[in-house]
Amino acid sequence: MHPAVSVIFFTVVSGAGFGMLAIIGFSQPLGIALSDDSVFVFFLSALATGLSVAGLISSTFHLGRPQKAWRAFSQWRSSWLSREGIASVVTLCLFGIYSLIWMIAGERIMWLGTIVAAGAIFTVFTTAMIYTQMKTVPHWHTPLTPVVYLAFSVCLGLLLTAGLAQKNSESGNIDIIMAMLLLLVAWSAKIIWWKRAAKTSFDGKNPSLSSVASATGLGGIGKVRLLDRPHTGPNYLTKEMVHIIGRKHASRLRMISLLIGAVLPLIVAMLTYMHILPQGALVVAAILMIAGLFAERWLFFAEAEHSVSLYY
Repeated sequence: MHPAVSVIFFTVVSGAGFGMLAIIGFSQPLGIALSDDSVFVFFLSALATGLSVAGLISSTFHLGRPQKAWRAFSQWRSSWLSREGIASVVTLCLFGIYSLIWMIAGERIMWLGTIVAAGAIFTVFTTAMIYTQMKTVPHWHTPLTPVVYLAFSVCLGLLLTAGLAQKNSESGNIDIIMAMLLLLVAWSAKIIWWKRAAKTSFDGKNPSLSSVASATGLGGIGKVRLLDRPHTGPNYLTKEMVHIIGRKHASRLRMISLLIGAVLPLIVAMLTYMHILPQGALVVAAILMIAGLFAERWLFFAEAEHSVSLYY
């Protein structure tokens, strides 16, 4: 499918923001040391909220009529997009209350933070489900999709939060260990996702998937192939639903995303754990991971084969 820059930015950046909300909300149970200094609280909360809101706003750029985006909120019974919008607004409002109490009173309300964290995780889950529910795109239609989205989101949130947190001898190393484990889990899940996607291409090798032969019902006669395209020029479907990328380019981009988004952040985290780098270097690891995720998310859309592509 056509990889829209706005949607790529939205899924990566908002994922980082809501990942921060989840980690901040769960910081007390996880034992993550966060300063109660009002300036620090304001900066940390503003960064988490800013990333979340910036991603959500960018998602409207891909809509035909962004000014009518508010109407999506009314379809919460059947639309994951609507559920995402409602969940994000409710979570951000609750986080605002949580942050104000933390900034003014200097204390974190654990039960409210837990609700915020749960809301942030659910928001990322709804984002993933927008794509997971699409049976017409076999690459996406798997429980692995929300697993990958959630793992990347929480990992980014932990790297950013731990990198900005005050160094604490009791919890600092725990933060870094959790970050390294999440890095390994997230990218392992993504590698499994890639391997599964390779088996769900519309190449006629998988009998459980649609093909030109099954669509026409002529498969029993012999090999079926298209003699000509159904349109002489491009249309909406060919622009949005059909995108071809060479295997060599896809493989190269996968290696780039793994190197920048997984290997380099893991090295930075290990050097931080060994006290060769300061804990603030985890922010650099998060930035590297975001850069790698831009390549990963571009492939997520570019390699996805919509069933309508069988006719083009």
